[in-house]
Amino acid sequence: MSEKIVGAQDEGDLQGAARTAASRLLSTTDIWSDAPSPFVDPEPASVSPPSRRPDPIVDARKPVEIVTAAAPIAHDQAPKQWPPQKLSLALQGGGTFAAFTWGVLERLLEEPSIAIDTISGASAGAINALLLASGFAEGGREGARARLNRFWIRLMHEASFRSLMLIGGFSPAGSSVAFGPTLRSGQFDPFDLDPLRQALSRDINFSALRDARCPKLLIAATRIRDGQQQIFRNDAVTADVALASTCPPLVHCAVEIDGEAYWDGGLGGNPPLLRLVQETTSAEILLVQVTPARDSYVPITLAAIDRRLDQIAANAALNAEIAAMEWAQSQAASSLRLSRIAAEDFVDGLAQRSSTDLGRGFIRALHRSGREAAERWLKQGAANSAAPAASGQHIVAAEPALA
Repeated sequence: MSEKIVGAQDEGDLQGAARTAASRLLSTTDIWSDAPSPFVDPEPASVSPPSRRPDPIVDARKPVEIVTAAAPIAHDQAPKQWPPQKLSLALQGGGTFAAFTWGVLERLLEEPSIAIDTISGASAGAINALLLASGFAEGGREGARARLNRFWIRLMHEASFRSLMLIGGFSPAGSSVAFGPTLRSGQFDPFDLDPLRQALSRDINFSALRDARCPKLLIAATRIRDGQQQIFRNDAVTADVALASTCPPLVHCAVEIDGEAYWDGGLGGNPPLLRLVQETTSAEILLVQVTPARDSYVPITLAAIDRRLDQIAANAALNAEIAAMEWAQSQAASSLRLSRIAAEDFVDGLAQRSSTDLGRGFIRALHRSGREAAERWLKQGAANSAAPAASGQHIVAAEPALA
């Protein structure tokens, strides 16, 4: 899980006394390095070993608390305050499926009591994060909503190959099937990077990301040299970083930043979750998952097999990070709460749809579904927040906050 963080603050800042409960959780369980943790109990023998838990590789989700709208939050699990005053977001990439996230973000921005602390994102999730952060820095909540709206409406009306490249709409398997061996050779770049960079700069003011009013950003790209995830923070995010995070390996050339070549951030973490948990100052994290995890259909055709493989690969890193969080939760107490909104729970047959579909009706439907999902998430918490939480209750909710 090694990764490099690029930005003004170094990792030493995280070792101070102001470490959050979420950060302490991961430090205690030594996820990030083999170095001794300053929070480890000096007399571990006096601590009873945790009970054996199911193998997270076999069943990564089962042991984790499930919070769904179909199975409402129990009173002893309810948050003390709702909506949360501070919320961090983890935004998954998935081509045009990320229009669902547009709807979720739009609804959340209508809640004046919710402050956005930190946003992590990869691929199209990174683009949504940058649109929100840039718009918020320049025009507050309305500015963020307007920026998201302008980008996605333009995407629908352009309906171009360039539009799909801007949001990482071509996965390795899908693009190889659609465009053949020319793309697989790695020598074909349908658009030079300059027009793509200009297209992003129309909607994202990268200098505004350094503003103090801007939410903290953790934008992921995959370093080709060693396959490791690299995280870019606000002061290091440029148009090149945005392009690198959404760079489909088989569609356009790798993006070079400071002498390193990068591909799509979704290859190594979609979205980065553990790093977000370590750095957030909020006890509430909302994961927006747009790539379907479930599909009862067994694919037969080459295109259908490629699509399903893409979906499995896109969620593999996320499931591993959730499993790591669950293991860490079993080792140390934390007030961290993770909820998940999954697009597949609101859009029928999403696993059979293409993440390159730029149809206006489809994108509008995703947007409406995202708004509805966020609305139900907000109402669900409000309905249960009046009941006091049980003493010592710590929850990591890995299933969708909505069903």
